Amino acid sequence: MHRFLLLACIALTATLSACGTTKQAPDASIKTSSVIAPEGRKLAYAGDDAAAPRMSGWHHLAGRTLEVSSLADLKLQNKEVILSFDDGPIPGRTDKVLAILDQFGVKGAFMMVGEMAEMHPALARKVAEDGNTIGSHTYDHTDLTSLDFDAAMAEVVKGELAVTKATGTDVSFFRFPYLAESHRLRTAIAMRDMVVMDVDIDSKDYFAITPASVTQRTMDLLHRRGRGIILMHDIHKRTATMLPTLLSELEGEGYKVVTLKFKKTQAPNNLVALADFVTTR
Repeated sequence: MHRFLLLACIALTATLSACGTTKQAPDASIKTSSVIAPEGRKLAYAGDDAAAPRMSGWHHLAGRTLEVSSLADLKLQNKEVILSFDDGPIPGRTDKVLAILDQFGVKGAFMMVGEMAEMHPALARKVAEDGNTIGSHTYDHTDLTSLDFDAAMAEVVKGELAVTKATGTDVSFFRFPYLAESHRLRTAIAMRDMVVMDVDIDSKDYFAITPASVTQRTMDLLHRRGRGIILMHDIHKRTATMLPTLLSELEGEGYKVVTLKFKKTQAPNNLVALADFVTTR
């Protein structure tokens, strides 16, 4: 039984690892609610094999907690970032990411695949218990635009329920696999009291490149935008490897990591959905 679960986990991880290369969205289509800032200076690296900095002493990277009830509330100030991680959880990767975030005193937003959360409920629960934002990423990372509307929403609901059960907490955020979406799906998801998480900065950590290259790309994009939601994946070894360097660079340049928290609204669900729809047009 244990061997079967291990083989199933390996197979699903391989599928998720290919998701960025088989159906990735171009940078121009990445949605953002923040304002693009003037391009800043570029990072100077000793090379792709440069060692990650040591993590010692007190850190001052943690920023404010931002309460949102819809996409319209998700407004970042200059030099504010949200760290988001898709496709997990998976042992040996997600737990390392959690440890690094803890060392820097910051939280992330974890968009979990329902099937992965089912396979690793203890790890999924730990992500939530550590104070991170919990979101869903469908049940098995299906491209929702390849399904009819009812089938797509069934996939969304199944993923949401699986992540809720595994983490023991409400799931109030959602991200489309492959960033493949439609206005109708966005509206329906908003009606479920969920905030759709877009992406400002795609680290492309799913590419077979060095951890230093991932950091360089991420910081270069961030310098051009000045703020934003950073997309990473906690299923990749290179992500855990590059994360200390990335966080050190962010801290050294005065960025702050924002923690997301869902705020329930008193408005009817249909009005929330309409507001979310209008902001994304």
